[in-house]
Amino acid sequence: MGVVITVAPTGPIATKADNPHLPTSPEEIAEAVTDAYRAGASVAHIHLRDEHQRPTADLETARRTMDLIAERSPILLQLSTGVGLSVPFEERERLVELRPRMATLNPCSMSFGDGEFRNPPDKVRRLAARMRELGVKPELEIYDTGHLEACLRLWKEGLLAEPMQFSLVLGVRGGMAATADNLLTMVRRLPPGAVWQVIAIGRHNLPLTAMGLALGGNARAGLEDTLHLRKNELAPGNRSLVDRAIALVRDLDLPLAGVEETGQLLDLPDRRT
Repeated sequence: MGVVITVAPTGPIATKADNPHLPTSPEEIAEAVTDAYRAGASVAHIHLRDEHQRPTADLETARRTMDLIAERSPILLQLSTGVGLSVPFEERERLVELRPRMATLNPCSMSFGDGEFRNPPDKVRRLAARMRELGVKPELEIYDTGHLEACLRLWKEGLLAEPMQFSLVLGVRGGMAATADNLLTMVRRLPPGAVWQVIAIGRHNLPLTAMGLALGGNARAGLEDTLHLRKNELAPGNRSLVDRAIALVRDLDLPLAGVEETGQLLDLPDRRT
């Protein structure tokens, strides 16, 4: 099977003041995603912003963004239910009612930078059950070692279907540090048959993405994870970061997964968006 490249164009934290190329409107996000698809990305991980660049779970904004992307390309959509630290869980979880092919499922509460990312166990179970009912594939975001155990408990309770899809997030202050040892530890603990990718934040993005690919994982690229293409040089857009990840795939002589192959790999339900 080929390597899945996910583009993460926006995220919940940075603004245009941090990098003027950050897309924040539905139109800008759709344009960035389309460009990434043309480069070779098969999944788009979507955060939403309001007119003031603040994270939002507004359903109309989400629907418009999804529609604009779907009009331009067949890329697979993955909505973030993480949204932003200031957005209540009850608003965040409603995004799955739009029935994207995929959505994030964050299994645990945690410190996140200077804030708190709240994911109460009972509400996580409720969201996992609803996602399974709607046929929305969870992308399980693992920020620390105990988060994996929480996901395995959900699987044992019948709330997650195989193949489970994990994102190993390294470098968020409050989660596990972005080190090679931590990545190896997490990869070794993943259940057999799991599909996984590395999400390394900031200056750690390039080396740990390369390491993850060498270990058999997939890759995520975009301005959500790093605003810089190299030290002291802002990325001129998401496309440059996607191109960099794809260059790693090719340099390692690995095949690249298209949209159809990615859908088969993740056992996604057969629907347009």
